[in-house]
Amino acid sequence: MKNDFKIVIVGGGIGGLYAANAMLTKGFDVEVHEQAPALGEIGAGVFMTPNSVRQMQRIGLGDEVDRRGSLVGDKSHYYRHDGTPIARVQTTDSAGWNATYGMHRADLVDMLARNLPEGVVHTGHVAERFEQDDRKARVRFKNGEMAEGELVIAADGIHSALQSYVVPPSTPVFSGSVAYRGTIPHDRVPDWPTDAWEMWLGEKKHFLVFPLRGGEIINFVGFVPADDEMRESWSAPGDPDQLRAEFAGWDDRITGLLSKVDHTLRWGLYDREPLSKWYSGRLVLLGDAAHPMLPHLGQGANQSIEDGIALAKLLEECDDLEAALSRYQDLRLDRVADVQSNARKNGMRYDSHYEDLSVRDAEISAHYEFRKSLYDYDVLQHV
Repeated sequence: MKNDFKIVIVGGGIGGLYAANAMLTKGFDVEVHEQAPALGEIGAGVFMTPNSVRQMQRIGLGDEVDRRGSLVGDKSHYYRHDGTPIARVQTTDSAGWNATYGMHRADLVDMLARNLPEGVVHTGHVAERFEQDDRKARVRFKNGEMAEGELVIAADGIHSALQSYVVPPSTPVFSGSVAYRGTIPHDRVPDWPTDAWEMWLGEKKHFLVFPLRGGEIINFVGFVPADDEMRESWSAPGDPDQLRAEFAGWDDRITGLLSKVDHTLRWGLYDREPLSKWYSGRLVLLGDAAHPMLPHLGQGANQSIEDGIALAKLLEECDDLEAALSRYQDLRLDRVADVQSNARKNGMRYDSHYEDLSVRDAEISAHYEFRKSLYDYDVLQHV
């Protein structure tokens, strides 16, 4: 594509902001439109893993990830609910490169936004309508403004306003689980390790803990069964006392940490089948708008980053927009469907009932091979 090719990105989260950075490295004219009045991220921690950290390095932010994240290593471990060790967690690729970080969502959004030139990001823009012709695509916003370009990237999340212009949305199916999540300052749990991510597995529930901001903050997520569906939201309030009750009798480290918790959010987990189509004309999907997934591999943000670098490279290489978007769809559909499927399987493995826990433990121990292959993947080697 020519360098005067203009790209409009709808969505100022991790996927949209990373895509903007990647497009700018290829010389494209880019603007980002975010519906919130200011950039930021509700929520707490995400994992960044070697497959996405490679791509952060390619836009010049590898050192920033290392500075602002929390590198976790060979002390990372799976345990039974009572603290009995099961297996070490795989944090490196096959070559032994450790680039697995706990990262606060707000910090990741901030570093991606700060890396963009002033004037690229526009906030308070709620997408209302999309239209296109043979030459241009346009997004009209509820505030009466309009953005026009040769391509629109819908990176507007799991409840995308633009996805329906490409394909009928897949029906969300309640997984039967909810996640309680939150953070606690490390100085309130000073003995907690700041160089490991750890998971405890029990009957139909599990508990995950990892550090953020160089160990200044400890992030926790408790996954528990629920009979009633709840809103698919990052920001619904949870009850700390109910969370403590869910994990009563577990390892003393977990109950000790939960005794210090005074605030938590509650998030209903929904699953979706992969979409069959990611683009239509001059509109293309990216990130959660294309492939929402359960959190049991920690790959949501990482896959959005892979999307962004792949799409930027294909737009740079191809003279024909249809050819570029077709190659992007073909490249990403199978990769992401595999990750979605394995996230689903991992959740079932974590929370299923096992008559013989040694069977579950053996499956957990063997999972390191899949994680290695996941982390080895360099999307640009497949473009």
